[in-house]
Amino acid sequence: MLEIVGYADRHSVRPGERLKIMVSCEAGAKRFRAQLARLICGDDSPIGPGYKEQPIANAANGDYPGRRQTIEVGSSVVVPPSPHFDALRSFSLQAFVWPTLPGRGRQTILSLWSEPGRTGLALAMDDDGGLALRLGDGTHEEIVRVGAPMIGREWYFVAASFDADSRRVELYQEPLARRARDGSAALKQATVSLTPKMPQGASFLMAAHGAGQPDSPLMAGHFNGKIEAPRLASRALTRAEMEALKQGVPAALDGSTVGAWDFARDIPTDRIHDLSANRLDGVAVNLPTRAMKGHNWTGEVFAWTQAPEQYAAIHFHDDDLYDAGWQPDFEIALPDDLKSGIYAVRLSCGERHEQQAFVSFFVRPPKGRTTAPVAFLASTATYIAYANSHHGWDDPLSEICYGALIDLGPTEMFLDQRPDFGRSTYDIHADGSGSCFSSRLRPILNTRPQHRIWNFGADLHIIDWLEASGQAYDVITDEDLHREGVALLAPYRAIVTGSHPEYHSRVMLDAIEAYLGRGGRLMYLGGNGFYWRIAWHPSKPGVIEIRRGESGTRTWIAEPGEYYLACTGELSGLWRNSGLAPQALVGVGYASEGFDVSSYYRRLPGSFDPRAAFVFEGVGPDERIGDFGSVGGGAAGLELDIADRLLGTPPHALILASSERHSNVYVTTPEELMSAYPGIDGIEDAKVRADLVFFETPGGGGVFSVGSIAWPGSLAHNRYDNNVARITGNVLRRFIDPKPL
Repeated sequence: MLEIVGYADRHSVRPGERLKIMVSCEAGAKRFRAQLARLICGDDSPIGPGYKEQPIANAANGDYPGRRQTIEVGSSVVVPPSPHFDALRSFSLQAFVWPTLPGRGRQTILSLWSEPGRTGLALAMDDDGGLALRLGDGTHEEIVRVGAPMIGREWYFVAASFDADSRRVELYQEPLARRARDGSAALKQATVSLTPKMPQGASFLMAAHGAGQPDSPLMAGHFNGKIEAPRLASRALTRAEMEALKQGVPAALDGSTVGAWDFARDIPTDRIHDLSANRLDGVAVNLPTRAMKGHNWTGEVFAWTQAPEQYAAIHFHDDDLYDAGWQPDFEIALPDDLKSGIYAVRLSCGERHEQQAFVSFFVRPPKGRTTAPVAFLASTATYIAYANSHHGWDDPLSEICYGALIDLGPTEMFLDQRPDFGRSTYDIHADGSGSCFSSRLRPILNTRPQHRIWNFGADLHIIDWLEASGQAYDVITDEDLHREGVALLAPYRAIVTGSHPEYHSRVMLDAIEAYLGRGGRLMYLGGNGFYWRIAWHPSKPGVIEIRRGESGTRTWIAEPGEYYLACTGELSGLWRNSGLAPQALVGVGYASEGFDVSSYYRRLPGSFDPRAAFVFEGVGPDERIGDFGSVGGGAAGLELDIADRLLGTPPHALILASSERHSNVYVTTPEELMSAYPGIDGIEDAKVRADLVFFETPGGGGVFSVGSIAWPGSLAHNRYDNNVARITGNVLRRFIDPKPL
């Protein structure tokens, strides 16, 4: 069990700025210690170059009192308190619902409720999955149930009315699909013994109910599934009036409509629009998924921007999370002269401070300046996409894909037991739906050194090599690139990517393309890059969104009709399916994967072209390139990219080398297949390889791509004296040279 965890309020900072650090001592440690450090290498494996950090003197270093901080997980909509809510006596509630976990405990659909006071009202699914109305007067509580469970993943119209004079309750549970079983339809009429007392000053909640005092943010009873068109009226409506209210806010309801919320409006934001005259707008909490198909989706339109009225549903989950919401434990004032690089606050507790955690962040150069001719572009979008990923052990195919048994370390065991730490975009929610959002505002346990050599850990191999080479560099991030565009890249002669820059927004790709068009040079030192199309949330920092569509290597698939991003309205999925395959940008694109052992490259005729002479200075014509390394024993491994003229590899690109002799654990990616057939593994399929590619771009620029995630893991072999390091160094020196390529 991990005993200490933490996170920072930002990923990217500059010298002289302040960083807030939030910490939780999970096992009750009374004190913890903090140490600022510059990270150089995170690979502490027996065959790696060793863990390396540089402690940084700072006034924030030292001991602090420990405490445990909790996370309120689960999404909802909150409509702030209103006198209209306080004054309710009679009422009607209604909505369309698409439940995904009926029968898995009580789940609240709409509520004006205070749990401690046992006051208010709540329309919910009961323990058996049927509609129920919960009423409380502060002394007693009464529940009216329809007594028939709803069917999962079917649309229902649900409603409840209460007349305060007669204490008459009516409940409606009506399936909308003709194929739904008749047994799930129900009407319940009853007379109750109490008149509910409204909790004064309470918020009206959707997909949850209040678990604390009226002014408390605590919630419980989170609903799993979609809700559409929720309505609240201040009298008991007839069924015919409810039918009219479904279509809008007709004047015929004589002003009794308290709120009529339209989820089809303001979709890219967290604002929930009220159509009623009261304008009781709400806010979506913890990133529920918007732009989801509603009960009236026809299948004729697939982009929500073309028919938002058919995408007027929100999908809520009891494990959604945006911001852990912890209080800062201390702040770090970064020195004005702090060198650009990758840093962390190392947290420790325990009798000998043996329990450690890392809060990683990235320090840019001072504003308006560069301090080196080359910038390392940290793949923070990819780090966020994988944040706290569970799929390595939740996916039953993992061990088959890895060709080995899964090793569950302390981090994996902790995350398996703590769903409150949030999902990655590789995970599925508790209800089986895909996780579209991921945020950095929470403890992220796999973006740190001394962990699996993947993404962040593998990228530190590049930092270690730059340090060993004596090459000055700046560090910039994906989030910076999305905000600032090509202006961020323009001052640098060369940009170096990480080992797996997989996730990109349109702005990010446009910036890289513009940089190359102006004579910039790009070294793509990894594999499976520029693959998935994402959006950054327009108003919530550090959040990415993805919809995994009909192709690609993926752990879940979005529902038909839900492939377009709520944040931007763009089609998500593979960039390849949007007409921009990675080959068109960097010459190579993802084609195969395998996770047992890595292989090596063999030089091809293109490597002897005079244009590529600088690449192979000091490398013999028959040398096997990268038949060594700390990632699987070779430079060509894990995920592999190939050149493909039909997908956009420039016609003048030189294919310098290709890997060979991969095992049958390596297989071709789904998007490379027209249909399933035998022989798609590393032994039989020629597409299972990595290509080393170089080509020039307009204005004297160029691109060098290695086509393999494992490449950086070979840089440090033999104390950095090897042909992988030599080739990479040759290219970097030439790319820094202002002479046109």
